Amino acid sequence: MAVVVIDTNVLISALLGHGKPRSLVTRLLAEHAIVTSRDMLTELADVLSREKFLEIKRAQVNAFLSILLSKASVVRVEHHLNVVAEDPDDNIVLSTALKEKADYIVTGDKHLLNLKEFRGIKVLTVKGMLDLLKGRMLHG
Repeated sequence: MAVVVIDTNVLISALLGHGKPRSLVTRLLAEHAIVTSRDMLTELADVLSREKFLEIKRAQVNAFLSILLSKASVVRVEHHLNVVAEDPDDNIVLSTALKEKADYIVTGDKHLLNLKEFRGIKVLTVKGMLDLLKGRMLHG
């Protein structure tokens, strides 16, 4: 069982669509250990409260968050890294993954993807993680 941090952008894609992000998040929640942090959940709530997401029904968001919270481990990150200068919000994803010794970070964020790996934690796209789960070792 892998320990995985799912970035906010992937969670939002999973909530909004029916494609690969939703398939991946559903599979990870069922078969692997998902780790998030209070800071990441705050970012998720903040993004979902933006005007462009107003068409999403509050009940749908609440159901999604409820499932996520029932399956994921929520950690408190006390030491924030400063690795991604271009987008400091990305550092919370790295800090969360490091705190729980995650195996993977799944993201669509180019700053994180450019790292490819961070202190032994592989950084993968949704497709890269799906391929890995199918047994095809591909690099993000």
